[in-house]
Amino acid sequence: MADSGCGDRKPYVFCDFDGTITARESLQAVFERFVPDKWEDMKQKLVSGSVSLRNGVREMIESLPSERYREVLYFVRQIPLRPGFEEFLDFLDCRGVPFVIVSGGVRGMVEAGLGPLIKRAHRVFAAEVDAAGPYLKVHSEFEGGNELVAKVEVMELFDADLRIVIGDGMTDYNMARKGDIIFARGSLARYLEKSGTDLIRWEDFNDIRKELEQRLGKEL
Repeated sequence: MADSGCGDRKPYVFCDFDGTITARESLQAVFERFVPDKWEDMKQKLVSGSVSLRNGVREMIESLPSERYREVLYFVRQIPLRPGFEEFLDFLDCRGVPFVIVSGGVRGMVEAGLGPLIKRAHRVFAAEVDAAGPYLKVHSEFEGGNELVAKVEVMELFDADLRIVIGDGMTDYNMARKGDIIFARGSLARYLEKSGTDLIRWEDFNDIRKELEQRLGKEL
């Protein structure tokens, strides 16, 4: 349900992390780097549908040895952010628009990837991990359906009259369906186009900022 402006509506931005804020899929990159054989097998199961995305991501995260978690976080810190991200945060700050990160991945990896910029987010939602045992254990307060983090459930926590959604993959599909202004790229954009959903394609955060400047103007 796309909307071309905001009037007196209260806007929030709900943004994915992996492959959206980061210039590549950071969680997938971790699996490829640290548990490549398990990831190759899991990819086939996910494609065939024999394992759900929720269960597959949990199984992969819990295959990571706890003793390598620091190394994992260091690896994620090296993944570049998509261009224009910090300027986009400046744009939102100037207009008082809350920026909410809703990730289907791990909070520690989100924090590592963003570094000091994590403080610029209004809230961050992601799965938590416990590294006390030999392997990571996943805990998610908002687990539901096919999602390790049910993104629509998170969105509904906020009193938003205008939901601006930013995403790149199928894990963002449910969130996008509840958006008023939808910025989509990658597989998410292709799927939304096939389903006839209005969306705005983007490559980096400069594109999003420029589009919102035109759409929202001085209304915010």
